[in-house]
This record gives sequence, C-alpha cells and structure tokens, in this order.
Amino acid sequence: MRGYESHQEGLFSYVAPEARVPADHPLRAIRVYADEALRRMSRVFNQMYAEGGRLSVPPETLLKSTLLMALYSVRSERLFCEMLEYNLLFRWFLALGIDDAAFDHSTFSKNRQRLLAHRVAPRFLGMIVRIARRQGLVSDEHFSVDGTLIDAWASMKSVRPKEGGDGGVGGGNPEVDFRGQRRTNDTHASSTDPEAQLARKGKGQPARLAYAGHALMENRNGLVLGLRVTAPHDNAEVKAAERLLDEQRQQGIEPDSLGADKGYCQRGFVERLRRRRIKPHIAKIDGRKVPGLDGRTTGSKGYALSQRVRKRIEECFGWLHTIGGTKKVKVRGREKVEMTFVLAGCALNLLRIAKLAPPAIGAVRA
Repeated sequence: MRGYESHQEGLFSYVAPEARVPADHPLRAIRVYADEALRRMSRVFNQMYAEGGRLSVPPETLLKSTLLMALYSVRSERLFCEMLEYNLLFRWFLALGIDDAAFDHSTFSKNRQRLLAHRVAPRFLGMIVRIARRQGLVSDEHFSVDGTLIDAWASMKSVRPKEGGDGGVGGGNPEVDFRGQRRTNDTHASSTDPEAQLARKGKGQPARLAYAGHALMENRNGLVLGLRVTAPHDNAEVKAAERLLDEQRQQGIEPDSLGADKGYCQRGFVERLRRRRIKPHIAKIDGRKVPGLDGRTTGSKGYALSQRVRKRIEECFGWLHTIGGTKKVKVRGREKVEMTFVLAGCALNLLRIAKLAPPAIGAVRA
C-alpha cells in the first residue's frame, strides 16, 4: 500500500538524541576517549576563566566541536554552527539537548587566544597519547619523523616588497603578472599573513605561501605523538625533529631508532642522534658520506623495516590534509595554524585508538 507524506508536525517529542545514534556508531567510542581526556584537563580549564561573570560556552564543547569539524571535513566554523541547528549526531556528541540553542560561530574566534595562551591543543594531544599508552597502543622503541607543507590563508597576490611600495598591485583582486620578478622571503612578505613564507615542494614546483608542518609517529600503530608548525626554511625539518624528540624525552621516552627520508640525511643530525643513542634509520643520499650512517646501519634488518614503516606517516599527512582540513588552513599566524594542525592530529589519534581498542559496551552507551 502506498504511503503518503504527513505535513502534520508533532507538538512534542519523547525521543532523546541518544536513541537516534546507532550502538555501533564510530563516534560512540571516540566520545568515550575524548571525554576522558577532557576530564583530565579540567584543572587547566578552571585556570582559563574567571570565577564570576556570565557563563561561557564550555571549553570541552569547543574542543569537541573542532574534532567533529576534522572528522567530518566541515569547511568552516560558520557552517558547523549552522549544521549544529539540525544535526542530531553533532548535538549528541556535544551533549546538547534538542531544545538547547546552538552557539554562534564567533565563539571560536573569541576563545582562540585563550586556548593558545594556555597551550590547550598540545596538552590535549599529550593527554590522548597518555590514554593510548595506558591501552598499550604506543611503542617506545621505533619512531618516524617527516614534514609537509601547509598552504597559508593568503593569496600570492598579497606578496609585497618589505621596504616600501606595493609592487604595482592595487586593491581588490587585480590581474598581476609576476613573470621576471625575483621574490624572496628576505625581500618580500605577504600583507595578509606576514608569518607565511614562500616555499616549494620540490625542484620545478611553483612557490606558494605556506607553513611547514612536522609530525613524530610511533611505528607500531601509526599514532602521532607530536606535531609542530614552523616557517618552511631550509633546516626546519631537522630542528623540528629534535624539538619533538626533546618533548618525548621530557616524558621519559627515548626511542631506539628514528626513521626519516633523505631530507634528514645530514651529518650534524646523525651525530646528535648517535649521542642520544638513537639509531639513525635515515634514507641515504647516493654519493654523500655521512659518518654514523654506514653499511652496518643501512644493511641491518631493522633499517629496512624502519624505511618501509616510516612511509605510514605520509598516510597521516594525507588524512590531515584531505579529511582534517589542514591542506589550506583558514586561520592566519603560525600559532593559530599550529593549533589547528594539532587539533586535527587529536582527531586522527582518537579515530585510530577507537578502532584499535574499542571501549567496553557499558562505557560506549554511557
């Protein structure tokens, strides 16, 4: 029998969002681990706000919102707040009731500096990594490191000479021909995002305004342990790798080996790894002799395994760029770009942890 549309809306609803979410939905497991990490950060959140005054949108809600935007590739904060009006799944994840009003998109902008000042993003990532360690998902033996370019939220037409003049470029969106002009980071800068720098992925590739993103991955399960964003200068990858290793050392962790590509094949870097008793499983450049990276290292089975597994870090970058929305960030300034990059990494880790170690059924339904 044919059914017909009903244009009569009910006056009341007795179904909670909890009942609308399938029991095996991936977000259920992710919410369990995300809520646990955020509960452990409650003391940090207390320090961020005054004791009196008007109640604000909870920081837990803002951070979980960034997770949703990364997991579902929501292109902007404005669109997310619009979706929050009608998306029951998002409301359930954020613990919002059917009748609760959605917050305005400007809430993200107003609270971004507060989150930066208290280093909430790296602390959130660190708490998620701790949970993964407790679950036995993180190896302390073999790590990999690599870098990627993050396109800045600025047009190449915004590049101007640093010392006077506008380069012949007017306002609006004019047609500009830069052919034959020499532009470098020493002489030119973007008027839109001065911290972004000109960089190219490789020889023969066009230069673009970008930041350099760096990641440290453990090799067993492909979880990201650390993320940083720097200017894309020549030695950025090596310096960022050492900073990421220092952060792990503060947690009492020193890996047995570190896998990397040819960009890290530098004598000083290999020597510093050797002094730290870390085996440099770094891809060699043909014809370049690097002390400490000889046949005894490159001929071992562990070296071959590290070179094969380290490529999984490219899968992390692929997810962060295509799904997590970090291919071209929509914020300006290195600190804000780094926060966006790190929070997308938090979403990636939570997705991996939820798959590798699903929580108990009782915890998922709580």
